[in-house]
Amino acid sequence: MKINPDEVCVLIPTLNEAPTIGSVIKEFQQLGYRHILVMDGHSTDKTLEIARGLGVTVKTQTGRGKGTALIEALEQIKQPYVILVDGDGTYTAKDAEKLLRPLYLGFDHAIGDRLNTADKGAFNLLNHTGNQLINILFKIAHGSDLHDILSGYRAFTMESLRSMRLKEKGFGIETEMTVEAVRNGQRIMVVPVHYRKRLGTRTKLDPVYDGVKIITTIYRLAKVNNPIFYFGLMGIVLSLAGMGVGVYVVMEWLKGINHIPMTILTLLLIMVGFEIFMFGVISDILLAFHREILHEIQLLQQPRQPR
Repeated sequence: MKINPDEVCVLIPTLNEAPTIGSVIKEFQQLGYRHILVMDGHSTDKTLEIARGLGVTVKTQTGRGKGTALIEALEQIKQPYVILVDGDGTYTAKDAEKLLRPLYLGFDHAIGDRLNTADKGAFNLLNHTGNQLINILFKIAHGSDLHDILSGYRAFTMESLRSMRLKEKGFGIETEMTVEAVRNGQRIMVVPVHYRKRLGTRTKLDPVYDGVKIITTIYRLAKVNNPIFYFGLMGIVLSLAGMGVGVYVVMEWLKGINHIPMTILTLLLIMVGFEIFMFGVISDILLAFHREILHEIQLLQQPRQPR
C-alpha cells in the first residue's frame, strides 16, 4: 500500500530555473502527480512560461526568498500531503515514493538525505564540509541527529506543516522547518535520496553569507528548544572573556601597575556570564517541566480503549 499521488501536492519554489523546470515537472507528471504548484520568486527568464505550458498551477509570491514561497503556498495547497522539491533538477522524482512511504506509516515529516548518495561533483569541498558542520551544530543545539537538515527534498503531512510557526524568508527555511518539527515532537524519518550535479542553473546560495545566516538561525531558535545551550554558550563566552581580561590585569599587577576599571570589568563579565549560564539551567528545567505537562495533557485527551 502507498499514498495515492492525487493526495499529494508537489511544491516547487523557483527563481530563474528555465533550463531545468520543464524536466522536473515532467518527471513528476510521468509518475502520476497531477497536483503540482510552482511558487515563483519573480523570475526574469522563461521559468513561468515553461511551467504554465506544462499545465501546472503557477503562482508568483508577493515577497522574495524560498521561505516566503513555502509560507505563501500553505494558503494554496488542498491536498493532505506535500512534497517540497527544488526546481534546479538536482533531485529525482523517482525518490518521491521513498519520501512518502514514512508518511503512510504514520510519520509526520520525511527528510531526503543527500550527503552520502550525491553524484561526484554535486558538492564541492566547501559545501560538503559546511553541511557536515551545520548538521553537527544542529545535533548539539537541538538534540537530534537528522543527517541533512539543509535538504531541499522533503515530504510532510499538511497537518504537521500547518503546526509549524514559520517566519524565515530565505534559505534558513529548511533549518526552521526542522527545528519546528523537533520542537513540536513530530515523528521524523531520514530517507537517502539521489542528488545530481547541478546543470544549467547557478546556485542561489552563497556558502559563506547564507552559511552564517543558517548557523545564526540554529543558535537563535535554540532559545526556545534548548535554552541551556543558548544561554549557556552566551554565559561561557562572557565568563571566558572576563577570565582573559583577568589574566591581563594580574600580569599588569605583578609589574606594579593597577587597572581598577579593568578589574571591575573582569568581575562583571564573570558574574554576568555565570548568571546567564544559570538562567539557561533554570530555563531548561522549566522547559522540561512544560514538556512533561503537555505530554500528560495529550495522554488525558487520548480516547480510552474499551475493556
